[in-house]
Amino acid sequence: MVQGTASSAGKSLLVTGLCRLFARRGVRVAPFKAQNMSNNAAVVPGGGEIGRAQYVQALAARALPRVEMNPVLLKPEGNLRSQVVVLGRPIGTLHAAAYQEAKARIWDDVARSLDLLREAFDLVIIEGAGSPAEINLKARDISNMRVARYAGAPVLIVGDIDRGGVFAHLYGTYHLLEPEEQALVRGFIINKLRGDPSLLEPGLQEIKRLTGVPVVGVVPWIREPGIAEEDSVALDRRRDTHGPFRGVDVAVIRLPRIANFDDFDPLEREPDVRVRYVGQPGQLGEPDLVIVPGTKATRDDLAWLRAEGFDAALERLRAAGVPVIGICGGFQLLGEAIEDPEGVEGEAGAAEGLGWLRCRTRFGRGKVTRVSRVRLEGGPGLLDGCAGLEVEGYEIHAGATAIEGEPAAWTIEGEPIGAASDDGLVFGWYVHGAFRDREFRARLLGNVARLRGKPFAPGEVEDEDAAFDRLADVLESSLDIERVASWALAGAE
Repeated sequence: MVQGTASSAGKSLLVTGLCRLFARRGVRVAPFKAQNMSNNAAVVPGGGEIGRAQYVQALAARALPRVEMNPVLLKPEGNLRSQVVVLGRPIGTLHAAAYQEAKARIWDDVARSLDLLREAFDLVIIEGAGSPAEINLKARDISNMRVARYAGAPVLIVGDIDRGGVFAHLYGTYHLLEPEEQALVRGFIINKLRGDPSLLEPGLQEIKRLTGVPVVGVVPWIREPGIAEEDSVALDRRRDTHGPFRGVDVAVIRLPRIANFDDFDPLEREPDVRVRYVGQPGQLGEPDLVIVPGTKATRDDLAWLRAEGFDAALERLRAAGVPVIGICGGFQLLGEAIEDPEGVEGEAGAAEGLGWLRCRTRFGRGKVTRVSRVRLEGGPGLLDGCAGLEVEGYEIHAGATAIEGEPAAWTIEGEPIGAASDDGLVFGWYVHGAFRDREFRARLLGNVARLRGKPFAPGEVEDEDAAFDRLADVLESSLDIERVASWALAGAE
C-alpha cells in the first residue's frame, strides 16, 4: 500500500508507475483506492464511474477498469457537501458530518471490493487518501491504515521533498501511527527531488535510525509525466502562460467547481497550442478558442460566471469571431436555460443560460454514466471537415438537454448529446475525452488556426501508454525495486 504524508505527495503517480512496472514483469496487477475525492471521474465499461486516477492506473496495469477499484468516490459540490458515489452509482448528496456517519455502512462495500480484486489478481496496489496521520479523522478512517490492517498490506509512506521539511513529515507521520500500524510500514519514499540525491544521504541514515524504517527510494522531479492529474489543486502548479503566443491560444474558464479538466491535457501537449486556465475576465486577453469546461454545480458556476463579469467578456469575444466550446456542464451553460425543479444540484430553481445554443437542460434524479461513440456530421466553422469522424469518449452528467429548432446536433440512443450554432463557431456536447482522438483534435485545432490566422501543425504527441512506460522506467531506476517487489509479492502465486 502506498500512503503519503499529505495530499498531493505523489501517491497516485507512484501507484500508476508501479502498476505498469509490475505489469511489465508479467504480474496480474490492479489498483485500489477505497475513497477518492475528486471531480475528475471516468466511466468504466458497462457503466459506473470511478476516480479518473484509478481508471488511469488500471490502464497502466493493463487491466480492465472496474468499479471495485474505487468503491467510494466523493464529488465536491461546495458548501461542505459532496455527491457520494458507491460502486459506480450516486447514492445521494451528503454534508461532511453526515458522510462521516455514513462511513460505517460504506465500509462493507470497501472491504468486499478489495476482496474481489484480491481474488482476481496476483497483486493489488492500494493507494491511501490524504495522510494516515489525520488524528482527528482516524476513528472513521476507511482509506488508510484501516485498509492496510484489513489486508495485512505492507505500507510505503511517500513524502514530497519539494514542499520542504520532508524528514519531519516522514518522522511525524510514522510516530502518530499506532504500534500495530507502525509494524506495517516497511519503507519511506522521498518524491519530487530536483537536486543531487547524494546530498540526502545523512538524512536517509538518520531517519532510519530514528524510526527503524529505511528509505527505499528517492524519486526525481518528473516535470511532465504525461498522466492525468486528479485534483484541481494541480492547476495552481501550472506555469503562468499569459502573454504573447505565436500558435493557437486556448483559454479554459477555471470554474470554481471545475470537473474533468484532464479533458484538455492532449491539447497542452500539442507544440503549437497553449492552454491557459483563466480565473478572471481580465486574464482572457485575445484567445483563439475559449472552452467552458465541465462543472459539478452548473447553476452555481453560472452565477459565478456572471458575478465575475465573464458573460460580458465572452460576449465581446463571441462578437469578435472567437470560437467557443462547452463540454458537459459547459455545454449546459451555453444553452438558453437550466432548470432544476427537484434541487438535484442545490436549491430548486432555474437559471437563464448564456443563450448561444438553442437548447434547454432540465435536471432530474437520474444520472447518465456511459461510454459513448459519436459519428460527427460536420458543418461550418469548428467542425469543418469532420463529417464521418467517429469519436469515442464518455458521459457523466445529470440533466437531459432538449434541442430547439433544427441546429446541427448529435444524438446517442435517440437522446441529444450535443449541438452547434448555425455558423459553427459555438458547439457543445456531453462527451468527455474527445480530444484524445488524434484525428479529431488535429482537424478541430486546424479549423481554429484557419479561422484565427494562426499557425498549427499536429505534433507527435506522446500517448498515455508510452507515458506509463516512461514513468515505470523512472521508478525502476530510483527505487530499491527488488526489495519493494519482495514485500508486494510475498505469498503471491
